[in-house]
Amino acid sequence: MKITIRLIVSLLLVVALVAVFFSFYQVRAEKIRLTGELERRAIVLAESLRESVIPLLQSNAFPKLNRLVQRFGNRERLKGFAVLDRQGNIIASTPELKPHIPQPLPQAVSAIAENRPIDGFLTIEGRKTYVFTLPLSAEDTLIGSLALFNDASYIDIRLEGIWTNTILRFLIMALFIAVITLLTVKWSITGPIARFAEWMRELRTGKSKVGQPVSAVRGDVLAPLISEAAQLAKSLAVARARAEEEARLRLQAESLWTANGLKEHMNAELGARKLFLISNREPYMHIKDGRTVKCIAPAGGLVTALDPVMRICDGVWIAHGSGEADREAADAGGKLRVPPEDPSYTLKRVWLIKEEEEGYYYGFSNEGLWPLCHITHTRPVFRLEDWVYYQKVNEKFAGALLEEISGEESPLVLIQDYQLALLPLLVKEKRPDAKVALFWHIPWPNPEAYGICPWHQEILLGMLGADIIGFHIQFHCNNFLDTVDRFLESKIDWEQFSVNRGGHTTLVKPFPISVSFEDASAHALTRPERAALRENILREIDVHADYLGVGVDRIDYTKGIVERFRAIERFLEKYPEFVGKFTFVELGAPSRTHIKRYRELAAEVEETVDRISWKFQDKGWRPIVFLKAHHGHEEINRFYRASDICMVTSLHDGMNLVAKEFVVTRDDEDGALILSQFTGASRELRDAIIINPYDVEEMADAIYLSLTMEPSERAERMKRMRSVVREHNVYRWAGNLITALARLRPSDIANEKRG
Repeated sequence: MKITIRLIVSLLLVVALVAVFFSFYQVRAEKIRLTGELERRAIVLAESLRESVIPLLQSNAFPKLNRLVQRFGNRERLKGFAVLDRQGNIIASTPELKPHIPQPLPQAVSAIAENRPIDGFLTIEGRKTYVFTLPLSAEDTLIGSLALFNDASYIDIRLEGIWTNTILRFLIMALFIAVITLLTVKWSITGPIARFAEWMRELRTGKSKVGQPVSAVRGDVLAPLISEAAQLAKSLAVARARAEEEARLRLQAESLWTANGLKEHMNAELGARKLFLISNREPYMHIKDGRTVKCIAPAGGLVTALDPVMRICDGVWIAHGSGEADREAADAGGKLRVPPEDPSYTLKRVWLIKEEEEGYYYGFSNEGLWPLCHITHTRPVFRLEDWVYYQKVNEKFAGALLEEISGEESPLVLIQDYQLALLPLLVKEKRPDAKVALFWHIPWPNPEAYGICPWHQEILLGMLGADIIGFHIQFHCNNFLDTVDRFLESKIDWEQFSVNRGGHTTLVKPFPISVSFEDASAHALTRPERAALRENILREIDVHADYLGVGVDRIDYTKGIVERFRAIERFLEKYPEFVGKFTFVELGAPSRTHIKRYRELAAEVEETVDRISWKFQDKGWRPIVFLKAHHGHEEINRFYRASDICMVTSLHDGMNLVAKEFVVTRDDEDGALILSQFTGASRELRDAIIINPYDVEEMADAIYLSLTMEPSERAERMKRMRSVVREHNVYRWAGNLITALARLRPSDIANEKRG
């Protein structure tokens, strides 16, 4: 009963505050309106009377003046008017009004002194009266003034009426609120709580299964709580299973995955079969550098992770040829061997016209799906023409892939990311024997957020054409299964984490992606070498500093770059002893500049850097150095090795491989990683300093902690993080994913023919 009373009182307080606020606004507006109308009427009448009064006043025709005053003194709401001399004393006045007019009249004195109309309110015979005084002049000489007296008591009556109606409406609403609240609490809370408690008791005692729905409690306010409780039960079951699996692997003394180990493993699993990998972004791009053509590796975690894998398996990578010189470097079929220095696999480029790229990539993929899947408060934009191009380009990729696998038996197909969500179904419709995996590199939203997309069912159907769908973390798998359960008629198996629809089963599994460990740790730097490297870098950026921080990002609103800079600003404000000593270098790669939001972000980033630099910079020192360019891996690694801290402050991220790349390069077991809690990497790199990127104060303190931490603690943290990345490297990720795909039983895909 107490909660019901508190709820009713809270609702009544809110309603009362709203009613008072809007009534106050209405009263204020009505008072201004009525006073304005009164003033306008007074001005019109005064101006019309002035033409008649001035000649009479000049000629001292006081009898005529008195008759004029008496004739015009009986208008609606006009108590009367008076003609006054220059001292504010009455010359002629409405008889009933004259005894109540103070002499001299203050408004008249002010009007004569300031030579302008003066208005105000007086109380005459107990009623509020509006007085408008107009100075009278003849031949540029002030000869007196004219004062109009209007009854203004109706204004207060009108305003009191508004407050009375407000109170009456509030009392009626209070009655309805109290009754409705009592009924709602009884029907939607008290009863459902008892049924929910009974379900929890059965779940605790083992009488109810984890995946069993609470059929007795549906459509009530407790539905979110029930959903979260069910998710918690599922998560506990998953955690228990994973803990058992980890214990089993430890007992088996599982060896580390290496490039050679993955190669041998894939030879055993795949035999002579090739791996066909499809993504929007290509691993190598050809651009023009003056008159020459240069090959570069585009920035991004996908290329970083998958290029080492493709080098091992000698497969075919199908991607959009986006470089300005890509056609010149490829053959007639759009193919070439890469990488240029050591050709190890085939790259097949798909050509898109400008309209296709604009609609499919910049439009639907990056103005629609990207903000939809990232909780960064950027509104998704969905346009029909973009969706049409998205479908066309997915069909174009499907055509290119089907051409390549035409001679393959049960080909292995690995599709990458959100740009190609329709591709699995398109491939399966033509090649039901193909084993298809889709890896989703970005987060998957909850069903409510995903439902924003107008074509949410079509995208899910396209994805479920795959035999395996991989995400970085279990949480995203759970969100995906919840989404399918919400929008499609299907059977969800929560124990196996699979979806069965139309006789086809899709496994939904977490495969945390990582980076290669071996190459980055091949050449450890001594302490003097690291000091020399830092000095060279500081000389190149023309800065003198004792401490160096680094951030490596695409210029994207999900990366929290502006928030990071504000944290640095706050850090220097809170800890002024680091002013002139700490410099942060941001290596920012321009991204998706065709999209307005990204252009605005780039401008905001530069403006923020300029503002902070202007605020703090001194001769020979800058707090932030922003290097906007596409940086190669060797250049980035130099900054990783020379820095004291690396900041990864993503507002929302699937994994974020920058964090792992930094850890891999720190073979000196030094340096601190400041890592956003909203990245997939934060689930693995628990010895990083985990922060909330929206909390500027927390990030500022994290920078201070990183720079003042005891060297022994910093080394222990880095050592443990390196151990995690060493064990869970990209070869392990690829081995697990490709093994799961290759080991699909023929019976799993035998019934998938769709005509």
